[in-house]
Amino acid sequence: MTQTTGTRALGTAGLVVSEQGLGCAGMSSSYGASDDDESIATLARAVELGITFFDTANVYGDGHNEQLLGRAFAGRREEVTIATKFGFRRDNDGGLQVDGRLESIRASCEASLRRLRIETIDLYYPHRLDPAIPVEDVIGAMAELVGAGMVRYLGMCEVSSQTLERAVQVHPISALESEWSLWTRDIEETVRPTAVRLGIGMVPYCPLGRGFLTGTISSPDALGPEDYRRTTPRFAKDNMAWNTRIITALRALATEKNCTVAQLSLAWVMAQGKDVVPIPGTKRRRYLEENAEASLVELTAEDLARIEVIAPVGVAAGDRYPGEQRYADTPAR
Repeated sequence: MTQTTGTRALGTAGLVVSEQGLGCAGMSSSYGASDDDESIATLARAVELGITFFDTANVYGDGHNEQLLGRAFAGRREEVTIATKFGFRRDNDGGLQVDGRLESIRASCEASLRRLRIETIDLYYPHRLDPAIPVEDVIGAMAELVGAGMVRYLGMCEVSSQTLERAVQVHPISALESEWSLWTRDIEETVRPTAVRLGIGMVPYCPLGRGFLTGTISSPDALGPEDYRRTTPRFAKDNMAWNTRIITALRALATEKNCTVAQLSLAWVMAQGKDVVPIPGTKRRRYLEENAEASLVELTAEDLARIEVIAPVGVAAGDRYPGEQRYADTPAR
């Protein structure tokens, strides 16, 4: 398989990336056992396919994921675009707590640079906003990193339209990373229109619904004992019974298009705008190659209309996170 993906611009400040990225979290955490050798081979294969935009975070595997990318791309810095995040810390029980303290932002950046073995992070995000810290202060501290040459472009994750409005008053924001897929379309009401108006590109994470939209998961019993999806309401048995109906209808259309359900789902995300760059996650080459071919799937207006009937806003049963993990942005802050 030769290169399958082109490029897209994120924001108006000059950031250009491959039209698909690769979410790397599963190579180090959350989805059961991983294999560093296969992960590194997957990262190398991504570059061969033209997928050169890689998404990580300091918290994935408690630094392991950034170290993994540092190993994989040693000597290949000019070939890749690396996005990473800060803003979580472990508590004494091993749980995650939002940490937006200004004194920790530069230290987090310096640590990420060391693990990634690079001098500048291409795109830097606060993983979630700390409700105790005004967004203006957070973006101001991040802008200092740009001025110091440690970061090139700034992004935001999972924030409201009001927060976006406030952030851009401090520094240009190139990308908004939010969950967006055929079973998570919440951002379309207000957040997406605001991002378009402000010239902020979209980086949808979990565009395959944490694997559900691959059509290969019909029961939570199919998930490994350490797979965090077992704690997620949408993967609870009763909700899965309802949600599987979405897959049945999508599979019929995918068969007509001569593609897989996963490719159809990714093609739908990419069809939402030329400023949309999904980052499906995988730690295996065979799934990476399947995802890459979604760039070759062309959806007509009729196809999109049919998909709208199958998977309208709010179609999925169950919340996307357990309540304690929502980390909701507070628009008024």
